[in-house]
Amino acid sequence: MITFIISAVKIIILLGFLILIHELGHFTVAKLCKVKVNEFAIGFGPTIWKKQGKETKYALRLIPLGGFVSMEGEEERSEDSGSFSKASIPKRIAIVVAGATVNIIFAIVVYFTLTATSGTYLSNEIENVVEGYAAEGAGIIDGDKIIKINDKKISSKYDLDKVMDKIDGKELKVEIQRNEENLEYTVKPTEVKNKVTGIYLNEEGKIVAIDKESPAEKQGIKTNDQIIKVNGEEVNKDTNKIIELVNSKEQETIKLTLKRGKEELEIELTPNYESSYYLGISLKRAEDTFLNRCINGALETKTFLISIIDNLKQLFTGNVGVDQMMGPVGISEVVAKTNGIREFISMMALISLSLGVTNLLPIPALDGGKILILLIELIRRKPLDEKTEINIQLIGFSILIALSLYVTYNDILRIF
Repeated sequence: MITFIISAVKIIILLGFLILIHELGHFTVAKLCKVKVNEFAIGFGPTIWKKQGKETKYALRLIPLGGFVSMEGEEERSEDSGSFSKASIPKRIAIVVAGATVNIIFAIVVYFTLTATSGTYLSNEIENVVEGYAAEGAGIIDGDKIIKINDKKISSKYDLDKVMDKIDGKELKVEIQRNEENLEYTVKPTEVKNKVTGIYLNEEGKIVAIDKESPAEKQGIKTNDQIIKVNGEEVNKDTNKIIELVNSKEQETIKLTLKRGKEELEIELTPNYESSYYLGISLKRAEDTFLNRCINGALETKTFLISIIDNLKQLFTGNVGVDQMMGPVGISEVVAKTNGIREFISMMALISLSLGVTNLLPIPALDGGKILILLIELIRRKPLDEKTEINIQLIGFSILIALSLYVTYNDILRIF
């Protein structure tokens, strides 16, 4: 019972706070633009607390899964002074974009702070050369500093990873510094082949996502299938054991026993192979200075931002299916499982960034859809017909509701 209460409190705090700062963004910019705000509310459903200010009613509602800022002339156009519809288009765009902007800025600041204080910034100095890998064979030794690879400057692990991600197994020209002397080596990276099934698991061995056109999809494996055996061996919901058995070199074909509802299925899966290339080195931690911490924070935050944008691209290009999306129920489960304040705050930053970026998508009923309508008005030099605009918003809202129900249904299946 105590665990449930703690989980519920964590979820309410996280979602409530992110919604609060989002709506505060709209509210603050609306006030700065002298647009009248009739109500500022956090949550939906019955009102559990309210206070009437000079102009605005402030309310807290029962269901902490949303919020809104109700502005004069926003839903129905008004000629009154201070109405949203009478404000200039740049002001209206600023008001609409403010909520998502606050979420994005919050995420960036928090993620930067967390990574800058983690002390995990790795330098370009080699701490250990792995036996049997390319670097050892080329003559590179512990203590060498990597200065350049293919004439690209290397200052940290971030720089090294950028180069290694693009090499595709080709020979590298590696310049290192040893005892104040610069030396150059030609290194053929070591190829390591990894099995690729296209399956993604949760902590209990349930399949939560499947890559398009992957061996798993081609064999009819589905999201929410539970893996109970690998090659005849019981896995007891141990994800690490499943990964270990799947990656075993003893068998090329993987035999999976799956539970789908009340049915047990036997499926043979032949994985693809994906090559990765390594120098075979580990790097020393950089000197713990304020500058190095800031550099590490900036680089990690950049990677964080790119990963969110890439995930959205994959959704729109069809590489990630709608059934792999996560809604409030799925998010709540992940938040409930966070351990410690740093992990909780990191999850808050991730969800805040996702919320901000998603809200800016040009979909009716989202902030991005409203911005698109305002841009159309700017180009046409006159607003859309009010009835047409309302219908567009209603269609968008209906699609979002249907999508939310579908995603919630999948979240529940994944959990239970």
